[in-house]
Amino acid sequence: MTYGQTLEYLYTQLPMYQRVGKQAYKKDLTNTIRLMEYLDNPHRKFKSVHIAGTNGKGTSAHGIAAALQVAGFKVGLYTSPHLKNFTERIRINGKEVSEAFVVDFVDRIKPAIEEIHPSFFEITVAMAFDYFVHEQVDIAVVETGLGGRLDSTNVITPVLSLITNIGYDHMDMLGDTLEKIAAEKAGIIKEGVPVVIGEVLPETQSVFEQKAHEANTTITYAKPIDWDFDELVPTYLKMNIPGIVSACEVLSTGGFHISDQHIKQGVNEMNRLTGLKGRFQVLCEEPLTIADVSHNMDGLRILLKQAKEICQGCIHLIFGTVKDKALNPIFSLFPKECKKYWTQSSVPRALSVEELAIQGVMNELEGECFKNVNEAIHAAKEKAQPNDLILITGSTFVVAEIEDL
Repeated sequence: MTYGQTLEYLYTQLPMYQRVGKQAYKKDLTNTIRLMEYLDNPHRKFKSVHIAGTNGKGTSAHGIAAALQVAGFKVGLYTSPHLKNFTERIRINGKEVSEAFVVDFVDRIKPAIEEIHPSFFEITVAMAFDYFVHEQVDIAVVETGLGGRLDSTNVITPVLSLITNIGYDHMDMLGDTLEKIAAEKAGIIKEGVPVVIGEVLPETQSVFEQKAHEANTTITYAKPIDWDFDELVPTYLKMNIPGIVSACEVLSTGGFHISDQHIKQGVNEMNRLTGLKGRFQVLCEEPLTIADVSHNMDGLRILLKQAKEICQGCIHLIFGTVKDKALNPIFSLFPKECKKYWTQSSVPRALSVEELAIQGVMNELEGECFKNVNEAIHAAKEKAQPNDLILITGSTFVVAEIEDL
């Protein structure tokens, strides 16, 4: 198969969470274990950092990988979902996996795919781990997809686990209380493997401590970091830096020497070093136009608060989401005075712009409707004054469809 045919095969033959939602989520590691066995267990052949959390796990993964790169290590990075290109999911020192490797990998394991019927995510995890072994990385930073305990990535035994924070998201799969969600994320804590907790809550601390006790390991709680920040540094990044720093400090005690300067340089140059996109990404300076993939209550609360702080004029909010989100609480976060532009992505899970507008009206929020995000951006730019802020958010898939991201 060509690369295009290979992707088409992966997208159409395998259940994909980004497209169909929870029916693609396998509450079981059996398929992943079988794939690992077929590939001669690559998950046991490289060192890793494993990261879970409701928000900030992607940013933390990129930040730790960047610090390790600056420190001179060959670093694998596995994150999801991708925004523009499938190969974004698997990188080494910021460079995406080659299309040739993707084609070869799928061709090699096609018999296993036909026999096991794995999900899209299970295949990408197997591909990443096989690639990291093939390229002989010093260490790989691995982000969970959803949850932790039953996530496909959870076949690894890392040298460090990091749980960024716990909030309400994917409650239909992970549980409807912070304690239940924390228990799922805590599933990445392994026997004797140190764990860093980026943010602790009264409801979740005992969950983590009990799990760490059962696993005979130690917990490091991230401490506040006294760094000077520019006002355009995203609030979410400031919140995740303590966890990144603590993780790097623990890694340093285990043979991966990372200095404070390595960490600062890595964080400051993270986008360039690791290719991070879609997190408070400035698309235009005037009017200031920012794209951000925040899509749950905690993430959107932080984002919209910062938007109000930095905007000197009117906020033009371009918003689209997916069908399984409770919108009433999210709508309560919207600045009343902002101009709203409803939109949708092209994925099957997208909430239609018509339904979004109806729910908006039910919450006394009026907005214009646009069938795609680029039309919405064009309309906002036509209306915005130089000191206004255009903010595109609500869904990874909406941000992914921005032209020239």
